[in-house]
Amino acid sequence: MPTTDVRAPAEAVGPLIRGIAVLRELTEADGRQSLGGLSRGTALARSTVDRIAATLTRMGYVRQIGRDIALTPRLMELGNAYLGAIRLPDLLGPHADRLADALDESVSLAVPDRDGIRFVHQATRRRALSLTFRLGDLLPAERTAHGQVFAADWTEEEWAYWRERWAADPENLRFPAVPPFRQPAEFLAEAAAVARTRGWAVDDQMIEPGLIALVLPVRDAQGRQVCGVSVVSHTSRHSARSLREAVLPTLRETVAAMEDDLRHAPPIEAARRPADVAGSAAWTQASKQELGREFVEALARGLTVLTAFGPGRAALPLTAVAEATGLARATARRALITLEHLGYVTAHGREFSLTPRVLDLGFAPLSCAPLSRIAEPHLADLAVEVQDSASLAVLAGDDVQYTARIATRRVMSVNITVGTRFPAFVTSMGRVLLADLPPAARAARLERADRSPLTSRTVTDPARLARLLDTIARDGYALVDEELEEGLRSIAVPIRDRTGRAVAAVNIATHTGRRSLAQCRQDVLPALRTAAARIENDLHTAGRYVRIATTS
Repeated sequence: MPTTDVRAPAEAVGPLIRGIAVLRELTEADGRQSLGGLSRGTALARSTVDRIAATLTRMGYVRQIGRDIALTPRLMELGNAYLGAIRLPDLLGPHADRLADALDESVSLAVPDRDGIRFVHQATRRRALSLTFRLGDLLPAERTAHGQVFAADWTEEEWAYWRERWAADPENLRFPAVPPFRQPAEFLAEAAAVARTRGWAVDDQMIEPGLIALVLPVRDAQGRQVCGVSVVSHTSRHSARSLREAVLPTLRETVAAMEDDLRHAPPIEAARRPADVAGSAAWTQASKQELGREFVEALARGLTVLTAFGPGRAALPLTAVAEATGLARATARRALITLEHLGYVTAHGREFSLTPRVLDLGFAPLSCAPLSRIAEPHLADLAVEVQDSASLAVLAGDDVQYTARIATRRVMSVNITVGTRFPAFVTSMGRVLLADLPPAARAARLERADRSPLTSRTVTDPARLARLLDTIARDGYALVDEELEEGLRSIAVPIRDRTGRAVAAVNIATHTGRRSLAQCRQDVLPALRTAAARIENDLHTAGRYVRIATTS
């Protein structure tokens, strides 16, 4: 960005500026950094960083790991507020997904962000040679076909902004998402002029050797570019010319359909905000009383202002922001002034809206976290609470495969590692996942599975297994007693995605001598369900606009 030092307005909230600086430093460190490293990177006093970390931990936006702090999926609610407000992933994402299926190529949506672009939706193809950018990463306009089509509509002020930044950083060293690369200063203007004439632009290996992309702009009813849609391929499959010849007609049809949906999309009612919004006046006051000076109330209030926006709340006046957050008008006004100064909010008359820069706050590193990483801290807490090993697994064919595990240290312990597979029908996690399948799919799996008994207690009869699965589906948990191995007892519950589908299961495994079946139900099951609920909360937040991989 340009190097001009713009002083903060007199009414800006200093603690909010410092707290956001810490979040951005954490983001640039890929989501985890030591407290000392954050102090050095932000030039803030260590005591200040400690207080900010304590506040963000209280808000659930970071967690402390020894001397480090790490971003948590809950922080993605800030980026979700922006993505929900603009509605582009919801309205246009399905079109992009269908286009990717039809062309068998990756398709992305990106929005302009001053002199750069940010991806807000991706439908990718799984190949050995594939390249995807993290949602929220800022890429320089001069390195992308998206930038060419956006620059075609730039005002002179926007060109001046870009020229200042380019002159200070011609090799894009300030953009960690792309490798350094120098182009002539006049390149972008020439490419933008061509894009303006053609109505499309091509990226022929400007970001990465072998990567090519074709981009068309998507315009709203007023003719303004709201995003660009790209078809991305590799030189092993296409040249820039053959990609254009192969996909341009279909891409144009898709863009026309996208624009039609944009123009005729019905307004949506603003989602009601929960009564216990973290950062509401009552919550911040209680946190301040409990943590004292370690809780930076102004930071919590300022970040909460970002969550006032969302679906049906794209542009809000000051009064609406204050009502949505429970803040006094004066407090909300100072937060908005600060956020506008930092570039996260823009004002249009009396109304405010979020900018793409909100995605700078942790969204990119968090967007690529698989379910196993999301679950691990909750599994660790669960294992400490019940003093037994906790695991996460997914269905893999007729087996369950362990994808995360926290083991306890005991003389006699359950020795299972990540990647281990067991027959699904004989394990607690497998039965929880089988029980969630439609009856026909469940019956087909049981019929074809190798149901050889592993112990004298193993249930192998399909009819009896079917009845067990019906009970598990009704009760919401599975308890398996010495069917996988003599002396091993385990209890599991499902992990459900935003649609309610069980995508994984979490369990506690123990020795029969440690807990009776009744103790497993009375003592372990409530803790297991609490852990599962916390994993689901993080999964639902992280998976609102991002596809979460269930395996690493």
